[in-house]
Amino acid sequence: MGKQTWCGGTVLIFLLGHVITALEVPLDLPQPPTITHQSPKDYIIDPRESIVIHCEAKGKPHPSFSWTRNGTHFDIDRDPKVIMKPSSGTLVIDISGEKAEAYEGVYQCMARNEHGTAVSNNIVIRQSRSPLWAKERNEPIIIQEGVSLVLPCRPPAGLPPPIIFWMDNNFQRLPQNSRVSQALNGDLYFSNVQMEDTRSDYICYARFPHTQTIQQKQPITVNVLNSDPAGERRPSFLVPHGSTSTAMVLRGEVLELECIAEGLPTPEITWRKESGELPSARVSFLNFQKTLQITDVAEADAGGYRCTATNRLGSEHHIITVTVKAAPYWISAPTNLILAPKESGVLYCRASGHPEPTITWSMNGIPIENSPKDPSRKVEDKGIVFTNVETGSSAVYQCNVSNEFGYLLGNAFVNVLAEPPRVLTPQNKVYQVIANSRALLDCATFGSPIPEVTWFKDSQTSVLDWDPYVYKNGTLEIDMAQKSQSGKYTCVATNSLGKKENHVYLEVKEPTRILRQPEYNLAQRNQNVTFECKFKHDPTLIPTVIWQKDNQELPDDERHVFVVGADSLTITDVTETDQGTYTCIMNTTLDQDSASAVLTVVVDVPKQASFAGQPDPPTDLELTDPGERSVQLTWVPGDDNNSPIQKFMIQYEDALHERGVWHNLINVPGTKTTAHLNLSPYVHYTFRVLAQNEVGLSEPSSPSQQYKTDPAAPEDNPSEVKAEGTEHNNLLITWKPLTGLQSNGPGLRYKVMWKQKDVDLDWSLVMVANVSKFMVSGTPTFVPYEVKVQALNDFGSAPEPEVVLGYSGEDLPTAPPEAVQVLVQNSTLAEVRWEPVPQHLVRGRLKGYTVYYWRERSLLEQDPQVDEQNNLTFSGNRSHGKLPGLQPYSLYMLNVRAINGKGEGPPSPNQQFETLEGVPGSPEFIKVTNPTLDTLTVVWAPPKEPNGRLTGYTLRYQPISNTSELGPVVEKVFPANETTTTLLNLKNSTRYKFYISANTIKGAGPSVTEEGFTIIDEGKLRTAMSVMVMRPMGPAFGNISSSVGEDGAVVSWEYWGADKNVYVEYVEENSKEDWKKESVNSSQTYHIKGLKPGTSYRVRVVAKDQSGKTVHSTEQLLITVPAMASRQVDIATQGWFIGLMCAIALLILVLLIACFIKRNKGGKYPVKEKEDAHADPEIQPMKEDDGTFGEYSDTEDHKPLKGSRTPSNGTVKKDDSDDSLVDYGEGGDGQFNEDGSFIGQYSGRKERDTAEGNESSEAPSPVNAMNSFV
Repeated sequence: MGKQTWCGGTVLIFLLGHVITALEVPLDLPQPPTITHQSPKDYIIDPRESIVIHCEAKGKPHPSFSWTRNGTHFDIDRDPKVIMKPSSGTLVIDISGEKAEAYEGVYQCMARNEHGTAVSNNIVIRQSRSPLWAKERNEPIIIQEGVSLVLPCRPPAGLPPPIIFWMDNNFQRLPQNSRVSQALNGDLYFSNVQMEDTRSDYICYARFPHTQTIQQKQPITVNVLNSDPAGERRPSFLVPHGSTSTAMVLRGEVLELECIAEGLPTPEITWRKESGELPSARVSFLNFQKTLQITDVAEADAGGYRCTATNRLGSEHHIITVTVKAAPYWISAPTNLILAPKESGVLYCRASGHPEPTITWSMNGIPIENSPKDPSRKVEDKGIVFTNVETGSSAVYQCNVSNEFGYLLGNAFVNVLAEPPRVLTPQNKVYQVIANSRALLDCATFGSPIPEVTWFKDSQTSVLDWDPYVYKNGTLEIDMAQKSQSGKYTCVATNSLGKKENHVYLEVKEPTRILRQPEYNLAQRNQNVTFECKFKHDPTLIPTVIWQKDNQELPDDERHVFVVGADSLTITDVTETDQGTYTCIMNTTLDQDSASAVLTVVVDVPKQASFAGQPDPPTDLELTDPGERSVQLTWVPGDDNNSPIQKFMIQYEDALHERGVWHNLINVPGTKTTAHLNLSPYVHYTFRVLAQNEVGLSEPSSPSQQYKTDPAAPEDNPSEVKAEGTEHNNLLITWKPLTGLQSNGPGLRYKVMWKQKDVDLDWSLVMVANVSKFMVSGTPTFVPYEVKVQALNDFGSAPEPEVVLGYSGEDLPTAPPEAVQVLVQNSTLAEVRWEPVPQHLVRGRLKGYTVYYWRERSLLEQDPQVDEQNNLTFSGNRSHGKLPGLQPYSLYMLNVRAINGKGEGPPSPNQQFETLEGVPGSPEFIKVTNPTLDTLTVVWAPPKEPNGRLTGYTLRYQPISNTSELGPVVEKVFPANETTTTLLNLKNSTRYKFYISANTIKGAGPSVTEEGFTIIDEGKLRTAMSVMVMRPMGPAFGNISSSVGEDGAVVSWEYWGADKNVYVEYVEENSKEDWKKESVNSSQTYHIKGLKPGTSYRVRVVAKDQSGKTVHSTEQLLITVPAMASRQVDIATQGWFIGLMCAIALLILVLLIACFIKRNKGGKYPVKEKEDAHADPEIQPMKEDDGTFGEYSDTEDHKPLKGSRTPSNGTVKKDDSDDSLVDYGEGGDGQFNEDGSFIGQYSGRKERDTAEGNESSEAPSPVNAMNSFV
């Protein structure tokens, strides 16, 4: 390290050139406009929101704004929907009630003042669009197993483009893998289909991010067959097609290349670049290796990319040739140019692109060729040269760089100013650095001409030398800062119009060092292990210690207990999982130091294995070249035990201050055997050396001879100086004392100084030793004091200490808040306001105000019922607060007290206030009593918390059906003094639900509910019921009843239980069979069918839980099904009837024989007699009096009607005849009984034409006639 050199008489000057840095002109100086914020070039708007087009600029004077739209002036004053924000160019367009398309276009903002005009980019406004999917009909896709398949998505073109994803009917993403995946265009590709791909809900969704809408394609059905599955085959590409293709991408954008292959087995995709390597830091493989993505594309990414699809039958290749183009990009954007009159400068505009962009210039928004000529200005290839400029030639210049892929627009002004120097770096700024590190002291300046900067140390008579200092842009750089270089620095900025100086301060701090490093540890399982890590740091910096295991945070689990001490780490009950490298890290705000050690855990520690492989300790330590605060240490390395020594660790013991404690001093490389040691004053040093290799540390060497350094004055003052009172009349000054090493000499003591701020002129002081605090008594209450503590010894004093501000002790506030007011907000909230207590009466640090409040009574009562006192504290110097959760319509009392660090002050006078009425609480109860067939009596009690004066009650009730459906609500209102009513004209055998709520002037409160039943009408029962009551099993049922008849029994009940699995169970009386059960669930009535006549049954209703266990049961009913009346004797089974029929049959047989004989003899029947005997029933005349058919005869009961037939399935089918019965009805749905008889109702007649319809009125159907006999 080179020595520092200080010499006088030389001033080093650093000139800032115009082209080196862009200067910011302070806003209090005249300057042309600068665009500071604008909307993006491509601005997509939401048609549901107002359009906001940003344009902000600065300048002196503040610029005015105007806009163009589609290249012409945009007059915002003529459009009431458009406003411009004050002092801004930002437009707000209200498109409510308007079509957003009306405001699409290209907008440009211009900001101008008397010195020039700045121009924004062209801002293209477009409306976001999320069009609907085109209507389509997706036919099911039938495909053989193993064949490739592409499901098209083809989403509607939106702005911006939608995000595509595939899901099923349950809105679950369809699983994708190397066989099934979504392409970049949204289509779903199957390399080969499997039977598991059969489904009817392949749905493509398009999400339009700007409007947050999702459009859905019609589901696609895929049916995979395996009747003729495809065989195995080598890969071929589905995307892209052919063996080669091309792609173009712009510089800086994302390149995405895609290869999707089909084949069986499913092919795997790999990628490589034809010439060169893929950029590993920017490349990603997505979509199961089918997509190659390269971010932040550069020109070097151009070339061929080969994708290869491979399965066990072969491979296929495709090469994509990528071309990289480039929209214009800046190499050197134009920057503002500040010139003094008669100065010269250059305004540069350097850009590139592919193809090469075109550069054009404008001045104040007008093409420069159309601008006024200026002899001091010359436009060259990529810049404008200004020479010998004049006052008043300020302007804003625009550089437009464009090619087919885009454009850049840069604004830069030329400001001609004459301004004396000013320093922009804050005054008295403090820089803190660690010794031997680089220090940078800023001196940012402005002036025109640009100022020259000169630096001085401590005073302007001491000038900085060039050797250890480098100037950059007004900044002073000290390459290796030393403690002696701390102090005050002055920079002076000078130009032809004057000079300006500024002072900054440099504080060089001691480095943080670990004095005792943790050591290698070989431990047995379940032992405790401790790593030591002792350190040293600058006393003015606050340290933090962090321990890590294998460069990660310490494990946090219940099996391990890590005890982190001030200078050690203890691990209890170590196991093999605790093995690793443990690192101690000492941090301050400026630097850090760290050291590591390895922990090895074994089951049993072998003998003589503690340091196996570690180096032997160094030997022959020797001290040479003694200095006032330095010494040279040499040693001889020990055996490295087959592992090269990496470093030597030098430690020391201070026998004067800390005998027996060894501290790390420095580490030196393992190749060195000597070290120059920098020492502290007044220390009795003994040194030792340890060697370290990959295995661990050696044993320490034997100590060196003792080396004593001479005493000196302290270099440091005590840290952590504080001043605060413990009582109202004292001030306790405390500090952290110096260590023995920091004392630098004998006779260490402290000069404690204090004075009342802004009152005392002289410091009071006292000298103390061997203490770290001092009490100042007799101070005023809570007043500020300035305090200093300086270290001294027999050889001098430390530097001037810093001043610390503190306060003497606090006392309780002496006055309450005044002007306490209560503003009642509503029935439960009140706001309290007060005048704060003056600071001199607070007598301490005001922490806030506490409001104590309590409820005296309800305003409905006269006798006080004082509630428990509540309090709320409002922090800080508040003058109001809100009290929530108050009781409505109540009388409250409150007071307010100030709080400081000592406690509460006196209360303010009690303040009384009343809360407003609120809605009441629910009535205390509701009961339904005295049921009859059509009446119920409802009784209720007033609410316990009326919260005001009750104005009445509202009773609502509604019937509940057997399926638990609620019927219409009936509402009745009652005065506040009524708490019972009898409801008339109710339905019998009906369950009702009742709701009762109380009312105040604020409205109705919550209601309570109850249910009740009207009595069953016994007259409606078809037969008497015999009931025998058994012991109940549960309380959840009530009012069970039943009615019986020949067709079964009807059971009704009430149920309020939570379990909803409800069953009706029944069994024959005295039977040992299991109970039969029927599920009824939410119904409260059930018809049991199929019971035997004349049999008694036991019946009950039960509720079961999820496991089927009975948890509630009704009383058991004993019901008896009446026996059926004896039926009429079947005549066909009687003997006399059989004999009569046989006789008649014999007589008919005799008559037939006689007729046959007579016919053979030639006898004939008369025609008339034959017609009379066998008249056709269909042409029998209708009765003239009523138009009905003639008398119905049983002999025709089963004769088919003319024109119709009766099929075997019992249905009537239409025949060709016009007289079919079907023609007379509303349809052909006539039905027959099982015996073929017709039971349909004739409901109309066949339509006739007009002539026939006038002859008679509509006559009853013969079917109706038949039905009349049923």
